[in-house]
Amino acid sequence: MKTNKIIHISISLTLSMFLSACSLIDSKYEQPAAPIPVNWPKGEAYKVETSNISEPLLWENMILDEKLKEVIKISLNQNRTLKQAIANIQSARATYKVQNASEFPTINGEVSGNKSKSLNSSSSNNSTNISESYNANVGLSSYELDFFGKARNLSQADFESYLSVKENERTTRITIIAEVTNAWLTMAADKSLLNFAQETAVNSKKNLDIIQARIKAGVDSKVALYDAQTIYFQALADIEKYKTQVAQDLNALNLSVGENLKEELLPTGLDENAQYFTAIPVGLSSNVLLNRPDILAAEHDLKAANANISVARAAYFPSISITTTAGVASSALSNLFSGGAASVWSFAPNISLPIFDWGSKEASLDYAKSQRDLYIAKYELAIQTAFSEVSDALARYGTIENQLSAQENLVNASKNSYFLSEKRYKAGIDTYLNALTAQRNLYSVEQDLISLRLTKINNRVTLYRVLANDVE
Repeated sequence: MKTNKIIHISISLTLSMFLSACSLIDSKYEQPAAPIPVNWPKGEAYKVETSNISEPLLWENMILDEKLKEVIKISLNQNRTLKQAIANIQSARATYKVQNASEFPTINGEVSGNKSKSLNSSSSNNSTNISESYNANVGLSSYELDFFGKARNLSQADFESYLSVKENERTTRITIIAEVTNAWLTMAADKSLLNFAQETAVNSKKNLDIIQARIKAGVDSKVALYDAQTIYFQALADIEKYKTQVAQDLNALNLSVGENLKEELLPTGLDENAQYFTAIPVGLSSNVLLNRPDILAAEHDLKAANANISVARAAYFPSISITTTAGVASSALSNLFSGGAASVWSFAPNISLPIFDWGSKEASLDYAKSQRDLYIAKYELAIQTAFSEVSDALARYGTIENQLSAQENLVNASKNSYFLSEKRYKAGIDTYLNALTAQRNLYSVEQDLISLRLTKINNRVTLYRVLANDVE
């Protein structure tokens, strides 16, 4: 009775020590606090009120132009960068499956036979004996019992790395959608600038013809002709510049998409009345950033590094592995799988206990801890970078409408100035120089207006890119 009590106490003590060791090995993960304010910046440039509403930002709902939608669909199937990201997911998934399989024993089957002829030592007439033996068995080969969580934490680290790669693929997908959209819209804006330069050249040529007629009639001088030529040749130079830009825009767009687009999918210009991109629900708490795929990827990397600390700690404890087989044996092949065979088995446990390794395990643990600290810093930096990106986009969002309205008023004022100056010139009240100055100013502010319209749409695209979190 006393002996049983001692055994019970020994088992309880051993189990308690084992559980304590396991709790010391596992490194508990704690999510670092987000090193950013809860609310977005405030000031004259920001027009956004914070709310707790979080709506999905699906690109299919954001993009309103049907041609652009089709272009994005093609890019998501053909873009080579995205294909690389998808291949990385497949590789990471395979790596995780390999490591996860190591937590379970590998069961092997084996069938062997041996037949030999030897001299009979007890016989004087050099007679021989023929012996046969056959075996069939199944068993475990060097299966390590995961008492201290080494294999489990290795598997967890690989799983977190796999999830990180998946989030990186989502980041790539969002980036490609934004890049393709911007490339398509840039081409549209440059085509509008090209069209405007061509219209200006046509109108300037008409003015040149009128001035030449006035010179022949003796009511104007060549000074007016030379002045008029400046805006004409400026427009011709801009035509060639914008032709180049449109061609380069197409090259960039085809590269982003992954194939050469059909002509019917290309923009004809930037329509001032068209709605290319819907409004973004920007009235969100900054906590929405924690769901950005790049930040989720950084957190999965941190979790993987945390699991590797547990792996390094497990190296301080014994590793226990077993090799075992069970099967049948017979001296005749015909009896191997019948009742005439004998059962055979083997059991070979192995315990490896670390004693002295010149500080190798301690260095491995220090390295794992430093990697965790590294990924904490990367995670925090990813959050701060995201906050900065969104803040910049919101600053542009809060001012672009007023700037665009002022630019439109400037264009209207410039048009009125040019029309009145031209009338005064044709009426002989004023010189052509004033009309030319007004025309140059109108030409410039019209170009700025087209560029500013592009900036407004690009800001919507940027807000989508920095806030999107649910693209699959």
